[in-house]
Order: sequence, then structure tokens, then C-alpha cells
Amino acid sequence: MTVTCFLPCRQGSERIKNKNIKPFAGFNHGLIEIKINQLANVNLIEKIILSTNDNNIIEFAKTLSLEKLVIDKRDDSLCTSQTKTDDLIRYVSKIITQGHILWTHVTSPFLTSNSYTQIIDLYFKCLHEGYDSLMTTTELRSFIWNQNGPVNYDRFFEKWPRTQTINPLYEVNSGAFLCDAHIYKNYNDRIGENPFLYTLDKIKGFDIDWDEDFVIAESLLNKKVAYV
Repeated sequence: MTVTCFLPCRQGSERIKNKNIKPFAGFNHGLIEIKINQLANVNLIEKIILSTNDNNIIEFAKTLSLEKLVIDKRDDSLCTSQTKTDDLIRYVSKIITQGHILWTHVTSPFLTSNSYTQIIDLYFKCLHEGYDSLMTTTELRSFIWNQNGPVNYDRFFEKWPRTQTINPLYEVNSGAFLCDAHIYKNYNDRIGENPFLYTLDKIKGFDIDWDEDFVIAESLLNKKVAYV
């Protein structure tokens, strides 16, 4: 059963300049260097499609001479801050037409080769249990409110319950999405109608989105609290 990895990596991050390729914790080419190395060491992944419009990333990728790495020079029109994920999903359905698609990001540096292997193994087991896809999440057991009040607990029953007793919510951390290519084509989505929610711990699910996230992630790695 073929698994193809889709790794989007556009130029021009608005929150962190050159986020994907700036030096990170001793890695000269940063997050992209880490992620390609992690994915390359996953035997269950047959092909890695690096989809980017960043010439610096393309030049770096060419130096790696990895047989399973395919560079997809994505059009700039699909690499802007206004590009909708739905449009990118539609694009993926045209370049990966069969097999299973693992969508992941360089901004999840603590998802290791072993993590991806476990995720893929679990995904195929879940297919036999009635699920049609998998996505990674982070469990939230805290006091979540919206403008109308608490979302995940009842203050009429108990104003401040122990967080261990609160029904958890699940935040999509964008670490990994995994489903069959036909779901992309037929539903224009990267998950199906019955996804398995695979909960990651806070370290593995850490997502670098803001400057402070970059600094925290570097510190976690340098202090050997996290590993790549």
C-alpha cells in the first residue's frame, strides 16, 4: 500500500521570516533539513513531494540526492498568504492520484521518523476498524470558553471542576493528515467522514507558528527536552 508524503513549504512566511529554512538549533538549513531527513528515514513512505516556490529550498533539496524526494515547483498563485487550504487540497488531488497521502509540515519538528512510522501503522489498522482517515490532535483539558460561557463543562453543575474530570476537546495540530487519494478527489478534503483522532503529547504536537514558538522549540531541542 503506497504512501506518498505531501510536504508544502511556501516562500514568504509573514510571521517568521524565512521560517522554513533559517538556521535552527544547529541545523544550517533549519526546519526543512530536519523534516526531509525525518521523512526520508520512514520506510513506509515511498515518495516525498516537496511542494514549494522557494528557490533556496529547491537548491537545498537538490543537494540531497534523495531518490524518494520529488521537487514540485508550485505556482506562486498557490503560495500566498491568501491561498485557501481547500484550493491546495484540490491541487494535491491532481498531482497525487492514487495510493495514500500523508500531509505534514516542517513546522512540526518533533514528529520524528518513528512517530511517522507509528502514525502510518496505526492508520492502516484504523482502516480495518471503520475509520477512513487519520489526523493528529492535541488534547485540551482546560477551561475553554467562548463569548457565551464555558464550552466543555457545566458551571451549573460545578463552577470549577478538576481539569482531569473535564470532557476533553481536541485541537487539530496539523502534524499529520492521512487518507486515501480518492478522498482528496471525491470530497476535496484531507480527511474523510470518519477520521481517527490520534492524540500527540504537547512536545510531539508542538507547532511553530510565531516567533516565540521558534525560540521555544530551539530551546526544547538544545536542552534535550525534545528530539528530532
